[in-house]
Amino acid sequence: MNYAQQPEGRERSGSVADFVGRRRELKELREDIARTGLDTLSGRKAKAPRARVLLVAGRPGSGRTALAEAFVREVADDYPDGLVRVRLSAPGGEPLETERAVRTLLEGLGERTPPGACEDDLSAALRETLKDRRAILLLDDAADPQQVDALLPDTPECLVVVTAEGPLTGIPDVRPCTLGGLDTGSAVALLGRIIGDTRITVDPTAAEDLAEECGGLPAVLTLAGGWLAAHPKAAVADLAKQLHEMPPGTSGPLGRAFRIVYESLPQPAQRTVRLLPLAPAGILDSHTASALAGCSVAAAQSTLEDFARLGLVRHDRDGLFRLPGCLAPFLRSLLESKERPAEVQLARARMLERTVRLLTSCRAMAELPEEEAAEARESLDGLPRALRFPDRRAAATWLDTRLPALNASATLAVADGGLDTLARRLVSALVRALAAHRGTEAAAPELYGLHRLVLGVAERRHLHREQAAALLNLADLDAATGRTLEALERYRAALAAGKAAKDPYATGRAMESVGGAYLELRDWPRASDWFGRALAHALARGERADEARLYGRLGNVHTYAGRYGEALRSWRAAAAGYRRLADVPGQAKALSEMARVQEYAGRPEESLHTCREAIELARRAGDLRLQAALQVRLADTLDRLGDPAAARLHRSAADRLLGDDPAACEIRSSSD
Repeated sequence: MNYAQQPEGRERSGSVADFVGRRRELKELREDIARTGLDTLSGRKAKAPRARVLLVAGRPGSGRTALAEAFVREVADDYPDGLVRVRLSAPGGEPLETERAVRTLLEGLGERTPPGACEDDLSAALRETLKDRRAILLLDDAADPQQVDALLPDTPECLVVVTAEGPLTGIPDVRPCTLGGLDTGSAVALLGRIIGDTRITVDPTAAEDLAEECGGLPAVLTLAGGWLAAHPKAAVADLAKQLHEMPPGTSGPLGRAFRIVYESLPQPAQRTVRLLPLAPAGILDSHTASALAGCSVAAAQSTLEDFARLGLVRHDRDGLFRLPGCLAPFLRSLLESKERPAEVQLARARMLERTVRLLTSCRAMAELPEEEAAEARESLDGLPRALRFPDRRAAATWLDTRLPALNASATLAVADGGLDTLARRLVSALVRALAAHRGTEAAAPELYGLHRLVLGVAERRHLHREQAAALLNLADLDAATGRTLEALERYRAALAAGKAAKDPYATGRAMESVGGAYLELRDWPRASDWFGRALAHALARGERADEARLYGRLGNVHTYAGRYGEALRSWRAAAAGYRRLADVPGQAKALSEMARVQEYAGRPEESLHTCREAIELARRAGDLRLQAALQVRLADTLDRLGDPAAARLHRSAADRLLGDDPAACEIRSSSD
């Protein structure tokens, strides 16, 4: 039976008990796991043994995904490290990017992926993750062999099950299990599960005729059974006759069954069916359908439930529905032939606007304290009740389960070109929701792709301010993952965009970031030059907080370069700036750094004086860790000055400040 496609990621509970027929194919697949490989048969040992690859091939509607799902559940106990899956094509046939496929598998295996990593690095990370595991990879609806090859583990302990329409030419030692229709008995049994055994028993010959007209294809049988279930007074023989008498050019059994089901719907439901291909990644819920059709959320949910019973969509867990890939060509043809372009654009805009509002509500639930959440639900930006979430957990669950569709929404909106304003709002709302619920670091892989989308829109529409912001965000993520040269290039591009936009914030931020990149590259002259430019920019604008911070960054560069005189002048200016701002913690930290530089410069008496002043400021600021670190530094200086008794007193003071804090050892070692 063609049961619902599971979400990408980890295996979910389920049973093969609902699966009908295909016993021979299941047996062949199990035997194929242990089949001797071609390398062994020819007397050669494989140079690099890889995972066994099993291919389930069949035309759309043949039930290849259902067979693969049933098979991996049967053998799951032999692979204790789990099952991960990814769908490699959208319902419309567009192949999934390899980068996205690898990330999905790695996340399903519980591994974090670095943002912005290239395809080769991600593939290597996947192979490294799987090298000591015994797991199953289910690669559904592969578009070509190259997609599959990039995902294959370099270990024979793993099993890869692939579904595709044709052979995987180029991947050695793959013998396809090619599907046709179900045998007559299994096809009739599938019909019986949908419409009940009574109607089958009344006229078994008609049921067999209907199974034959459906070609034994599970998707066609599901549509036929759904239509019969919706028409309890119709005879099975009548539907078989209707299918038989349809013109032969109606795209085979699948096209004929789809046409019968579609034409039996009322006009509003027909229009909803025609708009289903607009659902991103083929993922539907009541809000998506409601926005597309322009109806209430409750009516949309009821319609989707009806469509699921008819076989037009597949009911999934988490309240989602999925569009069967085999029906996508028929739906797309209806959309293009019967809907005016302006109406299609309006429906897409409604869907994107609804998504933006849901993301706004989702983010708000994460940003509000728990005690304020109840009040916020009543007045959250005037949103209708249907767009509010009951609590933070519900909002987070919605974000997690819809993320593939949300990413697809953003990508499609940007590619559209006619909805750039909505696309920018959508991407911005998704970025904020992810950051609010997951934190910037954990959400970095998703954020990287979203910032690239923003950059694409900004470049296309010559929006220099948005371009600068996107480049800065991407560069920050590059820098955080060690790609300093790539970050430097983007920071320079952001500087040019900031200047073109006459945006002083972006310009100053880019200058400072260029300096930070050179600092990471240990290019002290260029780092100090760019920090100096950023400082001049801040001084011209009277940005006192930026001035103090940049004096500190200059002090760091001069310290690393061994230019202690310049370092002291910079740290002294930083401390003065923080004093003017009444920023006691900032002033304490600046004086702490001054004391360190004075120690390096061979001026221990001055270091002692500065250190004591910094300790008093840290005490006023309530920064116990900084007080303790300064006490240890003071003790080290006293040791070098030949006063061990006083040094012991200060170390004891540091211990009292830290108590049982495990950072004590770190503080002591950092002062050495």
